[in-house]
Amino acid sequence: MRLDPGLRRLAFGTLLAAYPGPVPPDWAVDLLADGLAGHTLFGTNVHDPAQVAASTAALRAGRPDALIAIDEEGGDVTRLAHATGSPYPGNAALGAIGDVALTRRVYQAIGAELAALGITVNLAPTVDVNTADDNPVIGTRSFGADPVRVAAHSAAAVAGLQAAGVAACAKHFPGHGATVTDSHHELPTVDASLSLLRQRDLPPFAAVVAAGARAVMTAHIRVPALTGADPATFSRAVLVDLLRTEYGFTGTVITDALEMKGAAVAAGGVGPAAVRALSAGADLLCIGAAVDAELVERVAAEIVDALSDGRLARARVEEAAGRAADLAAWTRAAGGSPATADTELGYAAARRAVRVDGLLTGLDQPLVVHLHTESTIAEGRVPWGLGPHLDGVPEIRVIATETDPATLRGLAGERPIVLVGRHLHRLPGGPELITDLAAAHPVTVVEMGWPSRWRPAGVRAFVTTYGASHANGRAAAEVLGLAG
Repeated sequence: MRLDPGLRRLAFGTLLAAYPGPVPPDWAVDLLADGLAGHTLFGTNVHDPAQVAASTAALRAGRPDALIAIDEEGGDVTRLAHATGSPYPGNAALGAIGDVALTRRVYQAIGAELAALGITVNLAPTVDVNTADDNPVIGTRSFGADPVRVAAHSAAAVAGLQAAGVAACAKHFPGHGATVTDSHHELPTVDASLSLLRQRDLPPFAAVVAAGARAVMTAHIRVPALTGADPATFSRAVLVDLLRTEYGFTGTVITDALEMKGAAVAAGGVGPAAVRALSAGADLLCIGAAVDAELVERVAAEIVDALSDGRLARARVEEAAGRAADLAAWTRAAGGSPATADTELGYAAARRAVRVDGLLTGLDQPLVVHLHTESTIAEGRVPWGLGPHLDGVPEIRVIATETDPATLRGLAGERPIVLVGRHLHRLPGGPELITDLAAAHPVTVVEMGWPSRWRPAGVRAFVTTYGASHANGRAAAEVLGLAG
């Protein structure tokens, strides 16, 4: 059945879609002309800067004020540098350095790069307080485990991005840092009282609201004290009572991707999830990455049906579309202050973040062992490690659970071993492999994931980079004396 054109356009005004490949297909441009709020760019949409700039120009031919968003967090989550790794350290490294002025400069540099390519909304910074060492989805994307520190750096990141004329979207409200499951795969639960949330998870959100963040992203997490059995994305108590009324946020509420199982399964599909999120107070609905014209039309039809059968009030959808339009208007009017081109900014920052426990001695021509770690959906398959930075030093790549320590000792011979990994404390087979190796061989460990309190016995040194970006890898190789 053909939708009423006015209601279809109204529904489109609340949707942030996506498309496959480096060239926007005709339907992606045509839907913008029909009122679609915008698109999110992913790694599959990015080949090189000239191509990205051409893509954003093509999208704006559909509508000049189209929102073009991206997840460019620096560190482990990068779309622009997905082929090589980010030239900037991520939030954990910036938090460890503790220089909020540097955080602002790094984010302004990221914003300036996005603005030059025609990208108007950065789905960053991540402002979650990472209080769970086993958090599988936040980790080094967080500025740290201290709410005060995270709040200060979060505000600086927002200020930096928006000084460059790019809207910041702080995420993931009301806080994804205490979870031990990934909302891409299931609905995590944070069983915390509201008083604990106010003390631990919410201060960074208060800080970014005060800093003028143009957007806040919802979390697909269940907080029983607030949301009951539902995710926060579907909770009016979270999005209206807490975020808008208590914290005074007046910008655009953007959902995390509705294709994620933390939302889609809870609602019974992306379309019903869109309706429930709008009803709860969300304004701009991120559909996800695997999007085509049929899915966009289906979600819009579900919203129109909900307007017809009373599940949604028209005034609510008009309010949501209006806030999305306000965000677009801000991005068109924002005249950013371009950051001075400084290709070494991120690398210099990454060097400042490196921490060494123990002594870095006797590392002439070591055997570098890279422990394979599965990437999260948020990270994607981005290269990491010391490999690109080594100057003639041999490196092998292994899976911890499939590797015999005696074999590695045999390969190393008289040479020391430098073992490189991410989140080693929870990597299957990782702690056991390191302990066994260190008991009979000189071993230095490089941790490029979340810096847990775990330290293996017997190692000569433990190096922490607070992230696995290209900049972090270069910094670690330099500290070890192995860089070209």
